[in-house]
Amino acid sequence: MTDWLTTILIALPFAGALLVWGLPFNRFWAGSIALLVSLAEVGLWINVLVDFDFGEHGLQYEQQVTWLSDLDISYHVGFYGFSLWLTGLTVVVMAAAVAYAFWVGRERARTYFGLMLFLTGAIVAVFTAQDLLLFYAAFEAMLIPLYVLVGVWGGGGRLGATIKFVIYTIAGSLLMLVAIIAYGLSEGTFDLVDAGTSGSSWIFLGFVAAFAVKAPLFPFHGWMPDAYRESSPEVAAVLSGIVSKAAVYGFLRIAIAKFPEPAQDFQIPILVLASIGLVYGSLLAFRAPDLRGVIAYSSLAQMSLIALGLFALNDPGFDGAILQSVGHGLVSATLFLLAGGIERRSSTGELALLGGMARGRPALATVLMTTGIVALAVPGSATFAGEFLILAGVFREGWLWAVIGAGSIVLAAMYMLRLVSAALHVRRGSAVSDAALDLRPAELAILVPLVSCLLALSAWPGAISDRAFPDGGSANSVNDRLAAARETADGWTAYGPLEDDR
Repeated sequence: MTDWLTTILIALPFAGALLVWGLPFNRFWAGSIALLVSLAEVGLWINVLVDFDFGEHGLQYEQQVTWLSDLDISYHVGFYGFSLWLTGLTVVVMAAAVAYAFWVGRERARTYFGLMLFLTGAIVAVFTAQDLLLFYAAFEAMLIPLYVLVGVWGGGGRLGATIKFVIYTIAGSLLMLVAIIAYGLSEGTFDLVDAGTSGSSWIFLGFVAAFAVKAPLFPFHGWMPDAYRESSPEVAAVLSGIVSKAAVYGFLRIAIAKFPEPAQDFQIPILVLASIGLVYGSLLAFRAPDLRGVIAYSSLAQMSLIALGLFALNDPGFDGAILQSVGHGLVSATLFLLAGGIERRSSTGELALLGGMARGRPALATVLMTTGIVALAVPGSATFAGEFLILAGVFREGWLWAVIGAGSIVLAAMYMLRLVSAALHVRRGSAVSDAALDLRPAELAILVPLVSCLLALSAWPGAISDRAFPDGGSANSVNDRLAAARETADGWTAYGPLEDDR
């Protein structure tokens, strides 16, 4: 069974979705089964984590079954260190999102929970796919439930938000499909382990555009504000916390690993756009009038910071990007779920109408303050460690990038303090009544595990930064591999030479 754990992690949520859709369950049983499947996913991932050999180079828990031998298309999945952590983020956040939806009591529960389980399976497939066409299929499958979840269960502006989401994502997906076909035919295989590196700038840019939409990164973020504001809190948590990390996997596993020379050639333009997005997102987050607006634009800024780390193209940047991806995913998911709880109690997320919620609500104040402190990236937090590694990485490419990154971190502290203060500590707003309850035990059962993961990661950030790549890091520097790629046909990947991938 161990050899098939990766496939089981992918297949179990799909099977759960079919079960929920196929049988006439009421709301309670549909939610209960979805939550049970989600918790089983967490347990299976922990099993993989315990047995995973972080010192071993190459793919682990690998399964490969050939579909079309003529084109070398196969079902090929497995874990690298960094993809294992991204998968862990996925199953934890999805379990929290399903539990939140169960507690709230979503209408048309069978459809809703089936879509959430389907989404879980698709995201896990994205993070484990080692065949380009399988990656594309999972990437597109991930979008189908999101369209429905936003368009049907969203707020009053859900139609416009869904249309923007569809337009942006379809454009990015078409570009990626063209890039995949061109790359696969030029290499004679669609298998990421077997394929070599490419020097094609156009194919590289096709992948980059698709992943920039998904992240989202400036200026491909137009769909984000409405989607994050109009979707239900748990779907917003999933969009910001884990769906955006599909772009991190794509950048690292495909765009950078398979296109080393174009990545180097376009490094400066991408760093410029990431820097603009970092400052722009931080400023908009500081000026946003509502809770979700602050969290949404902070996500734009944080994903831009992660992109800085990735396209620093060196070891600290890669390590910091993965650590920050997991840290931001947990922070963002927790904040969106908290925003949902505050909106349920006050019927609004407008900061001007909130305030004074700390009085008489110690649990809400404690959870929000703790999450806010981690989001502030205070020394000793997981986000501080991630940001420090990213800044160290981009500093090697130029001091200006590090200055921009450090300045944006100051802005991040300002907008996060503004959010916490506006919700908890200023004079009580007109939307807050004495009758508004503190966090209920069910809500704490959802939020406390997320906060506990953040605190555990803050105590030991090296669990990810030292284990995302083999040998305690990403081995040789990317610049050395770039030089080798120009001299040989073997190329490199972000986790070792291609001939060692297996």
